Amino acid sequence: MSERLSLPMWEPVQAHKALNATIWPTLKAMLIAGHRMVVEVKPETRSLAQNRRLWSMLTDISEQVDWHGRKLTPEDWKHLFTASLRKLDVVPNLDGSGFVALGLSTSSMTKREMSDMQTLMEAFGAERGVMFRAWEEA
Repeated sequence: MSERLSLPMWEPVQAHKALNATIWPTLKAMLIAGHRMVVEVKPETRSLAQNRRLWSMLTDISEQVDWHGRKLTPEDWKHLFTASLRKLDVVPNLDGSGFVALGLSTSSMTKREMSDMQTLMEAFGAERGVMFRAWEEA
């Protein structure tokens, strides 16, 4: 068995079956074998479709918007939107030449957080006339 077991759960009956059929037998066997285990329950993270849409939107914004006289990369825009959404803190850069936003990560965002970020990006784009290209969820 791998060291990590992850099962998405979306409704009570399915979750109960998954717990009884998969998680409990695996957990029980590991405990009997003398392993110490941790059970973690957390919201599902962003979907692959959300991630594809995110990068499409970031690319559109980077191609169409100047930020205070500068062209930013899609990665730069990702940091800017994430910092805005999460109200992140900033600290001086190591050499004092600028600032760094702390805790930027989209890979750990929940589906809800990613949806909120894309809504923020849509509003920002609408204010600046960004034409978002069509994308497919599949």
